[in-house]
Amino acid sequence: MLLVDLNDGVCRSCQSQLRIIAADDATLTVECTNGECADAYCVEPDAFGDGGMKYWPQAMAHFGEETWE
Repeated sequence: MLLVDLNDGVCRSCQSQLRIIAADDATLTVECTNGECADAYCVEPDAFGDGGMKYWPQAMAHFGEETWE
């Protein structure tokens, strides 16, 4: 499970922690960890202020996609 650090981003609906549940070459799909909310949506790879360098490569490796270096 890939969790987004609370300092980097939170759920846009309830401000709870997010987990990354999918990734492709253009987006990360995130889901709220709050069972009462469970909002899920796509964000750009650089949505967490990291320039796409922290979460996107980890997610691509985790979900079995090649990363661009």
